[in-house]
Formats: sequence, structure tokens, C-alpha cells
Amino acid sequence: MRSRSNSGVRLDGYGRLVQQTILRHQDAVTGLLPASADHRDAWVRDNVYSILAVWGLGLAYRKNADRDEDKAKAYELEQSVVKLMRGLLQCMMRQVDKVEAFKYSQSTKDCLHAKYNTQTCATVVGDNEWGHLQMDATSLYLLMLAQMTASGLHIIHSLDEVNFIQNLVFYIEAAYKTADFGIWERGDKTNQGITELNASSIGMAKAALEALDELDLFGAKGGPESVIRVLSDEVQHCQSILHSMLPRASTSKEVDASVLSVISYPAFAVEDSELVEITKQEIITKLQGRYGCCRFLRDGYRTPKEDPKRLYYEPAELKLFENIECEWPLFWAYLIIDGIFSGNTEQVQEYREALEGVLIKGKNGVRLVPELYSVPPDKVDEEYRNPHTVDRIPMGKLPHMWGQSLYILGCLMAEGFLAPGEIDPLNRRFATVPKPDVVVQVCILAETEGIKEILRKEGINVETVADVYPIRVQPARILSHIYARLGRNKQMSLTGRPYRHMGVLGTSKLYKIRKSIFTFTPQFIDQQQFYLPLDNKMIVEMLRTDLSYLCSRWRMTGRPTITFPVSHTMLDETGNSVHPTLLAMLWKLQDGYFGGARIQTGKLSEFLTTSCRTHLSFMDPEPEGKVFAKSYRLSSESFEKLDTEEWLHGLRVAEDGKGEQAKDTYDEVAQYLDHLLQHTTPQSNLPPTAQRGGLSRFRAAVHTTRDLMSLASKAKDLHVQNVGMYVPSKIFQASQQSVKLLSSPYQHDTDGKSHALYAEMNLPRDEDGSVDCKALVDQLRICPTLQEQADILYMLHTLRGPEWHTGLDSEPGPTVKELLTELYVRVGETRQWALIRYISGILKKKVEALDEACTDLLSHQKHLTVGLPPEPREKTISTPIPYEELVHLIDEASEKNLSVSILTQEIMVYLAMYIRTQPALFSEMFRIRIGLIIQVMATELAHSLHCSAGEATENLMNLSPSDMKSLLYHILSGKEFGVEKSVRSVDSSLTTAVSIRDVGATGASRPERSGLVRLKSEIKQQLDKRRQSLPGSKVKPPWSCSLSFFSVVLVLFAQSAGHTELLDKDSFSRMLEDQGSKDSRQGQWQRRRRLDGALNRVPVGFYQKVWKILQKCHGLSVEGFVLPSSTTREMTPGEMKFAVHVESVLNRVPQPEYRQLLVEAILVLTMLVDMEVHTIGGIIAVEKILHRANDLFYEEQKALGADDLMLQRDPSTGICSLLYDSAPSGRFGTMTYLSKSVALYVYDFLPADGCSMQ
Repeated sequence: MRSRSNSGVRLDGYGRLVQQTILRHQDAVTGLLPASADHRDAWVRDNVYSILAVWGLGLAYRKNADRDEDKAKAYELEQSVVKLMRGLLQCMMRQVDKVEAFKYSQSTKDCLHAKYNTQTCATVVGDNEWGHLQMDATSLYLLMLAQMTASGLHIIHSLDEVNFIQNLVFYIEAAYKTADFGIWERGDKTNQGITELNASSIGMAKAALEALDELDLFGAKGGPESVIRVLSDEVQHCQSILHSMLPRASTSKEVDASVLSVISYPAFAVEDSELVEITKQEIITKLQGRYGCCRFLRDGYRTPKEDPKRLYYEPAELKLFENIECEWPLFWAYLIIDGIFSGNTEQVQEYREALEGVLIKGKNGVRLVPELYSVPPDKVDEEYRNPHTVDRIPMGKLPHMWGQSLYILGCLMAEGFLAPGEIDPLNRRFATVPKPDVVVQVCILAETEGIKEILRKEGINVETVADVYPIRVQPARILSHIYARLGRNKQMSLTGRPYRHMGVLGTSKLYKIRKSIFTFTPQFIDQQQFYLPLDNKMIVEMLRTDLSYLCSRWRMTGRPTITFPVSHTMLDETGNSVHPTLLAMLWKLQDGYFGGARIQTGKLSEFLTTSCRTHLSFMDPEPEGKVFAKSYRLSSESFEKLDTEEWLHGLRVAEDGKGEQAKDTYDEVAQYLDHLLQHTTPQSNLPPTAQRGGLSRFRAAVHTTRDLMSLASKAKDLHVQNVGMYVPSKIFQASQQSVKLLSSPYQHDTDGKSHALYAEMNLPRDEDGSVDCKALVDQLRICPTLQEQADILYMLHTLRGPEWHTGLDSEPGPTVKELLTELYVRVGETRQWALIRYISGILKKKVEALDEACTDLLSHQKHLTVGLPPEPREKTISTPIPYEELVHLIDEASEKNLSVSILTQEIMVYLAMYIRTQPALFSEMFRIRIGLIIQVMATELAHSLHCSAGEATENLMNLSPSDMKSLLYHILSGKEFGVEKSVRSVDSSLTTAVSIRDVGATGASRPERSGLVRLKSEIKQQLDKRRQSLPGSKVKPPWSCSLSFFSVVLVLFAQSAGHTELLDKDSFSRMLEDQGSKDSRQGQWQRRRRLDGALNRVPVGFYQKVWKILQKCHGLSVEGFVLPSSTTREMTPGEMKFAVHVESVLNRVPQPEYRQLLVEAILVLTMLVDMEVHTIGGIIAVEKILHRANDLFYEEQKALGADDLMLQRDPSTGICSLLYDSAPSGRFGTMTYLSKSVALYVYDFLPADGCSMQ
């Protein structure tokens, strides 16, 4: 008999350790592991972690086998792993109905359970009786399933199980926008059952998705049907959100030791090595103690101060847990493994020695890892006074199988029995290795031969869609419908992937479906989904963004390929050339560099060998020869109805009859795609607009777009210039649900006063007195404008619903929705943006990636509000919510106003674009109030155009998407902008168009500087005459007023008879004289405060200072709402939740400039923190400090000779307008008076001998 080697002896020692601490607890039937002898339930996460040591030991035996017995041990250990993994699979498959429901709802009621019965695999606690939604647990199972399968284990045995795993991928792919209870099952730190976004869950989901992508679950014995597919865009969404969150773990936890599992083994989910190191040091610095690491700050679990009889904590209890949090040796095991993977031998040695010092010796000298170390109850006060000095006692499970498993795994690796690559066969450990530069291939296609010829004249040679055959070109939404078939299984009632929009990573691959190659155009140019692509400038912006995104996020084999079609909507108004912005972009693409990306343009056929290609085997025919199973035949119910479409391509080539090429074009795949597209090529049902006649007598019966835009101007109290910034809440008023409330802006009395006419006065009636809808349909044939067609269709939509058949031209005729869809296309061609937004609102057009945009903002530690203050109209969004719920919330906050609702969604998308690319714009902003931002945008237009509130709102709604985005940028950044107002002929009438221009150092935008010299000269002459009549006047032209907060350049044009003329030059000059005669600095500080107040912007470190001042008083009161000092016992100074709590009190103030002065008052108050004052009283009324400062200011200004007009007070707040417009510093600055007021307010609490600074 051969002698046993030293390594074999040591392996046997670890084998006994594994047997005594882990395997002896494994259930003989299910293979599951109970949490401990006292807790017989099997937690998914604990089971997976606990079996890792068994898996690692099996790999070690397989690698170091001395004898046949060692190979037998290796097999036995591996089968124990398979048994446990299959046991967990059985637990989850029994809840397949929850997997199906959760894909659509992301609800805590529909999630998989976190723990099961060890002996039966049944559930052990109700849906609402435990924090079951733990995305990291399901993700960890999938990640290790992938790693174990790659190592050679056969865990999945049937295609039904493959389909279930595919649906688990769909279950976790939305982790980046799913708030869950997290790895500790408690959710929010307050332990009150509140879910939140957790970095540990998102990171683990990202790792699982990457690991499973293109993995054959049958291993070497599998085929195309057993391969798992993951959409790359979902992975990258997880990465973006994860990177934006770290090193913060969640909204309530500024740091959490569980993130070690994300930045290192097993997930390796973070690609930025610097961020990995920052996060690790944050954990070590803030959480490490003498016995391990705390889970997070103020963690009360198993501390002497925790009441085990209560499930939840009281908020103020958290302060009791500070400095006595239990320490977990588990995290040192993570750090040992991390050191081995990173090659840091010092770290490995340090933590191995530390961990050995806290192990408990069991029977026969077995080393056991305890769950945690706690402060003895009799030494709590001592630990409070001197943290990390008291000797702690082990508590909880012994051994803690999770920690025991990682400890054994670390020992096996440290002693050389396992190499990193053996427990990481998918090479996730190389996540931080720099990736090679990406070259993006761009294929430009022409929609028609005519466009191809136009491009050729510009020196751009392209192919048409027909020319690229046999490669087929389809829009991105078709790919979404194809992927919706993935993972379907009749026996388990699994419907596959929910219909979601396709990201640019998904559309940048070539797809093989049966025998055909397909390419898909990017989602952002699909005009049917949403109206942003109708703006050619936005197309350029979105392509630039997508190219940059591809360069930084592409991780697949092969190059990304973007297919960019040039359609007739991308031509200019003449239709004879490409839009100048698009043409410039096409030229830059030809040059090989655009948007920070390296570009190669060419033909699709040239890119076949270098592109990333994917075979969609799930589209292959079933055994009966059908591309889809009998049980899932395609029907209108099986996918979302597709909208009207103007152009599409590819599959129509067969009609050209190209011999042999045409024979198999209409194979079953083509028929399937034709079925998808059949709803998207509409018949023209809507009659053309009439040149004469119309609906003048019916105009008052409908809520026209102009009604929407000018609601504000009809209210007597709407004076934007006087009130300051308020476009009142009437622009949000809900008046679309009741026809009787509709009024018309076109009807006037002889004296010019507008009045409301009730709809019933003008609507056609039938014999029963009801509205005669057929008569309304008849009017569609004689409508003179698209606007009036929209009016009639909206009326029919309101009265009869979207699916009512109009009987237009035939019976039953097109539905109202079909006519609206066709009208949307027509209006899109005219670029009437207010009407486009209005019809989009009626049709409930989906804003692509709205829920992702919301999650992007939330993950950057921002909360959102929609609607106008105060609550409850203003709704707060603090956690990600599903798309449908989000849209419903916005509709409710917009009070059912369609245009405001769709604009809110549009603004949310732009905000997400900016926070991804320019996060500095949002510095010191924790709550983004979209309703107030829309108000500010309208107000700035009113100020710039010198118009009423109603006109400003109408102009805002008429802005193109690119101008809307530009205006938002200038509002956020505070940069100056110019406004061009023009009038163009559209739809047989004149339409006002406003555009936003950047303003340079001279105060004028580029067009004004280059092309309006003559205009400036004429204006200068008028101003010179004015100066001569006003001796000593220092009037400056508006473009030279660089000190004003925004400089405005207003140019009015009319387009008629083919030439441009200046309108009303005399009145225009007089307007400029009035503007120039004002002091350019007047109103500057008031407007700055107004903007900062609306944007919730505060000074750096403001919230930390508020936290400190709360410790010296009983609370701060703002307009009757109290921020109690007990908040500091619940939250830490750096906690985002605290900042949001402070803002929730400040946001009770509806006037933004008043709110900003209150912020300044609190800031002055916080200066007392650095003074030797133990207390400054009870509850401090901040508004009293501000009003006392205002009185001091008023008295001093009055003494200096200021008249009553200058010192006029705001009727709503009582604050002098001149104080609003005072700079913070200086003799008459706000800080001067606020400091005096604070000193008077707290005088009684100051020491008699004065205050000394600490």
C-alpha cells in the first residue's frame, strides 16, 4: 500500500473539517443545509455559500488525487454539491408562478422566497411575513450554478429546467431598478420593512448575468437549445447603477461590509480598480474592529440594546447601537480570499492570523467560525466611551456555516490546494483588466433610391435597404418581440421575456435566425415609439451618446455594428437635401471619429466577418416544423400591438422578384416577422386637411393644444413678471376628463375679454340630446388644419374611447386610435411640437427607458418629485418602481393633463442623460423637483421673451426636444442663453417657433454675432437717439450686458413670399430700449435664489452642519414643520436619508427664493456649532430669524432714505423684494442681517463671558 503524501494528509484533515461542520447537517433527501441546529430552515444564500467549501475540496481532491480513494472522495463531494444545488432548484421551481408574475410586477408579493423547509423544499413563512425579495440570493445561486457548470459539474438535467433558469435570468435582469430587502433581509437600516436599492444585490445580479451569457447548462454534452442568453444592455445598466452607487451601499447605508462580495470574490462585478480599492478601504476604515467587521453602521442585530421580541426598530433606537455593533469574523474570510485573488500576500497573512485568533475550538480541536462577537451587556457603557476596547463574547450560530465555508476555501487556496482559476473557471477575476479600444462599425443606409442619390451628391456613397439583401434590416422593436419568445414553456406556464425596448448593445450585433442574417436599427431612431427622433438634432445627440457608450461598454467578441438608416424625415423642408445637422454628422462619421469614438463606415457585407454575430437558436423550428410551438401561436395578445410605421424594408424585397433570391424570402421567419409588422403599415384613413371651411362652431367643444398652453394666461392672478417665477399650477389643472369644463382661447367679446363657452352650447346633438359623434366624424373631412383634426379626435377619444370604430369612408371603419396614430405621423412631418406632445399624451406613447432614467437618477442618490408643490399633489419617488406604476404616478401628479405628463417624462429622460454624462450639474442636490423645473423653464422664457405666463408656457411646449434639452442644461448650469423667436408657415397658418442658443462672451449667440450686424447697427442708431434725449443715461445694448444672470437676444422673423423681413422694427427697438435702460444687475440675486431654490441646491456640507446643530437644540421649525433633534439618533451625518429628510421639511415652502433665504438662515445658525455653547434652546423657528433679519434690513434701508416702492414686501411671505435681490455678502448683504438676527435670537443661551471658538 502506497504511503499517504503530506498534501494528502492535510486534505484529509480539511475533509474531516468539512464533514463535521457542514456535510453532517445536509438533508439526505433534499440535499439542503439548515441554518443551524436551532434554525432548521434552509436559506438560499447561506446554502450556496456553505457548499462552496465542499465544491472547493472536491476540486482539490480531483487535482491532488494520490489514490483511487481520493478520486472517489472527489466524486462524492461533487455530488453533494450537485445535490444541494438541485435541491434549491426544486424549491424555486415549485414557485414558478411567482417567477412569471415577478417579471412584470417586481413586487415584493410576487418574489421567490428567501428560505425553505430543509426536508420538503416547501415554503415556511408567508409572502408578507418575511423580507423575501433578496435579488442577491437568487443571483448568487445563478452565478455559482454557472461557475460549477463551467468546472464540469452537471446540475441541470432537462430543457424544462433550462427554460426555468432562462426565466430566472429575466427575474434578475431588472435588479438595477428593483428595490429589495438586501443581503441582511432587513431592507432600510431602520429595520422597518422598507425596501431600497442595494449595491450588493445589483452587483451580484450583474455578475450572474455575465457568467450565464452564452453558457451551455448541459456542459460539453449540450446543444443550442441548452444555451442561456442574456441581453448585454441589462448587464451594462447594472454596471452603470453599481458604479454610481459605490462606495455607498444603499440610500440608508453609507457603507456595508457585504459589498466585499461584489468588489471581490465571488462576483468581481466592478471593473474600475480604483473604485474597488476605495470601496474596500472605506469598509476597513469604518467597519473593522478587533473581531471582524460590522455589517454596517448602527446595526442593532444581536447587540445588548436590541429587543429580540420586536420585529422592527423604533427610528430613534439606532443611536443606541452606535459603537456597539456586533463584529463578524465572516468578513475577514472574504478579505483572505480577496488577498489571494489580488496577489496581496501581506493582506492574506494579516487576516489569516487575525481570523485564527477569533476561532473557537470545538470537540477534537475542530476550529469553528462563530457568527459574530457581541459586547457583554455589563460593559456597554464602557464600550460607548472607548470604542473597540472591551473584550467581546461569541454569539449566534456555531459554526456559522457561511463563514466556515469561506474560511475553509481560503485555507485551501492559501495552502496551494486550489488555484484562483479553479474556483473561477469563467475568469471573472479579470474584470479590472483594461479592455482594448473598440472600433464601431457604422453602416449608413438610404430608405429610397432618391435619398441615396441625394447623399451621393454630397459625397456620401451608401446602399439602400434593398441593396443589402440577403441581409435583412428591421427596427429594434422587432428584436424585442423576437426575444419575447425566449424561455417560453407551456408546461410551466412561462411566457418568456417581457417586452422591453432593446438597447444599443443589443442592436449592434448581427443575428442569425435560421438561414438569414438580420441587422436591427437602433431604438433611438424609431419614431413610432416616441417623438424624440422626430427632431433631427436629437438624433445626432443620441447617436453621439450611443457611440460613446459602445466604446466604453462593449465587451463581446467582434466589433459592434450600427445600422443607421436615412429616411425622408431626415431631409430638410425642401426635401432636396439632408438636414444640415445630420449631414455634418454623416461627414464626421466618414472621417472616422465622432462622439469620442473610433468609427469605420462601410457596407454591411464588408462587416460580416468582423461583426459580433449571435445565433438565435430558439427561433429554429420545433419538431413539427413550426417556428413557434402550437401552444404559443402568434396572436395580437402575444405581444404589444405595434404602432403605425412609415418605412420598412427588408422583407419586401421578395416582391421585386429577384429569381432564386426571392424563392425562400417568405419562409416561416419572414411570415413571422411580417405578422409582427402587419399592424405597422397603415392604410391612409384620415382625410387630408381642407383648405376652406372648418369647425369654427365646434372649436369650444374640445380642449385644444392651445387651450392647454394658455390656461395660465386666462387666470387673473398670473403675472409672471410680478410674481417672480410662478407659472401657476393651473397649467397642471385637470380639465380634460370633463368636456363641460373646456373653454376656448379663440372666443372673445367685442371688448376683447376672453370668456369660457361650455361645450354643450356648440356640440352637435342627436335626437336624444346626446353628443352626435357621427357628426363630429363628418367634420374630419372638412378640417382646415391638423390642429382641428386633433381636436375632433380627442373629443371622440374622450367620449367613445380609443377602440371606437368611426365608420369613416367604410364600415366599421378605422378606430379613433388608428386615426390618432396616423395623425401623429402627419404632425410629426410638420414638427408642431406642442401638438406632437399632445397627441403623444393621448396615445400614451411610451417614453423609452423612462423607468431606467428614473433609476439612474435615484442611484446617484437623488430623489425625484413630479407635479407642483405642495403635497399631496407633488409626488415623491424615492425607490425604483415599474414603468406602468411610474407613468400612473406622473399622470396623477400632472392632474391628468396630457401635455404636462408627457413633458414631465421627457424632462426625466433628459435629466438622466445629464446625470450620466455631467453629474457635477447636480452637486448638492438631493431632490430633483421636476414640476418646479418646468415652472422655472417657463419663467425664464417669459423673462427672455418679455411675454405673459400663458405665452411662455405655449412657447415652452413648442420647443423642439433638442431645444428643450438645451434649455434644461442652461437652467441646471446657470449659463447664459439666447432665444430666437421665429414665425413659419405650417399647415396653412403661421406658427411661432422658439429656439435656444448658447450665448458667448459677447452675450450673443453665434447666428446673431455672424449674421445680424445690420440689425445691431439699426438698433444702435435707435438707442443713440434715446441717449441724446436722456442726458447721463448709460444704456447698453442687451448683448453687452454680461453681468446679467441671463443675457437675452430676441430676434423676430416672419417668413413670407420667400424672403425674410424684420417685423415691427419700431416696437422691437422700443422693447430693447426698455430692457437696456434697466440696471443689468437688478434682479440678478433674486433670480439666482429662485433657481437654486427650485433646484433644491444647497451649500457644500450643509446637511452635515444641520445634523450638528440639531444636537444642540430640540429641533428646527420651518413654517410650522419641525425637524426634530431625534433625527440624529436615527441617522448618521453622511447618510443620504438624512439629507432627504431635511429637504422634505424645506420643501414645505412653496416659494423657491423664500426657501433659499431660509437655507441661508440655517447656514448662519450652524456657525454656532463651532462655539462653546452646549445648548441653544428648544425648537428654533427659522422663519422668525429670517423675518427679524428682514425687519432689521427694512429699518436700516428706511433710515438711509429708501422709499416704500423700493422696500415693497412680497404679499405671500412678507419679505422685502430688495432683500431677495441682495447679495449674500457685503454691508447690506443678507448674511449681515441674518447674523445679527441669529445673535439676537440665541442671546439668552450664550455664555455671559462671551463665546470662544473651539
